[in-house]
Amino acid sequence: MDNGEVPARTVLERRIRERRLTFEEFVEFAETFARQHNEPGTLSVRHLQRLAAGRGEHGRPIGRPRAATARLLERIFGVSIDELLSPPDAASRVETDSAAELRRMRRASQHVDTSVLALLRDQLTATRRLDRQFGAIVAHDEVLAKITQVTRLLEHSLSATTREQLAAHLSELHALAGWQALDTADLNSAWHHYSTAATAAAQSDDPAFSAHSTAGQAFVLIDLGSTDEAANLLGAVRDKTQRGTGRRMRSWLAAAHGEALAADQRRADSLRAFDQARSLLPDGHVTDDGPYVVLDETHLGRWRGHALARLGEPSAVDVLASALDRLDGTFARAEASLRVDLATAYATLGEPTEAHQEISRAKALAGGIGSARQQRRLQALAGAQGA
Repeated sequence: MDNGEVPARTVLERRIRERRLTFEEFVEFAETFARQHNEPGTLSVRHLQRLAAGRGEHGRPIGRPRAATARLLERIFGVSIDELLSPPDAASRVETDSAAELRRMRRASQHVDTSVLALLRDQLTATRRLDRQFGAIVAHDEVLAKITQVTRLLEHSLSATTREQLAAHLSELHALAGWQALDTADLNSAWHHYSTAATAAAQSDDPAFSAHSTAGQAFVLIDLGSTDEAANLLGAVRDKTQRGTGRRMRSWLAAAHGEALAADQRRADSLRAFDQARSLLPDGHVTDDGPYVVLDETHLGRWRGHALARLGEPSAVDVLASALDRLDGTFARAEASLRVDLATAYATLGEPTEAHQEISRAKALAGGIGSARQQRRLQALAGAQGA
């Protein structure tokens, strides 16, 4: 076969020539490959000649081969069928463009310094502010865009210190996306984001980020009805983070554990976990390095009230009402959840009028921020109350 006098018309033809095979020999090879790899695709010499030429009879443009044939060729050569059927010079341009893109991203990653990292953190803070007030319907797309941006920077960075900080930031972004997905009742996406957050956290050299993302997975398990697994998972996480994490983070994990235990109807264990959370909560506004968590006296009270309402405790109303009085009005999602809890607590006490009032208020809040999670809770509660 002449390998040099006539230029190859397609990448496919060039690849076959590189193997020093005739069309007949390649068809025989392809048939053997298909049998060995359970591929249903077939290829005749005549069809291969047309594909290699990039033209059919009378010079007409050739269409794509059948899906099975395309897959067979893709598996043999390790490239897409579109590239195989393209002219060799087009493939070269793709390779050149790919190299240029890699160089651009490498240069961009090399310029990630403390000021860039601070900017990324400031942007995330602003996004969190939008999310807590307006919900995922406003902020989710922005979080996904930031995930793509930071992922690319992390993938192309070689500095160990920069990679650790980018990985921690990426873990935070995925954790926020997971919380948003949980709020929109997309449990599969929520699990994916928390799992990816855990993978990123492993590169951050800070166990608090791993604990935070794993706790997120536990929240998904609770909504999935796997409350026992959620409680056990959070118990294991707490055991691992007795050292090396700040007090606020350990307090947050204890409260999360308390929620899971309440969901599993383990009253004594749940209340004990919340007592531990209270004893660990630092005074004032001292912030720990590590994952972003919102936890102070008000939010811990709201969280405990949620558990009490789940457990059917009469004291839930007073605890939740006190938290509601002190809650920052920008926490729309938190308020919606709190009012659902309050309605549940009133219903448990046999006070339907107050329960219906809270249901009505919670409906307006949940609808405004697109919280499918709270809307589902409201539907179940309203059905139980005959609303």
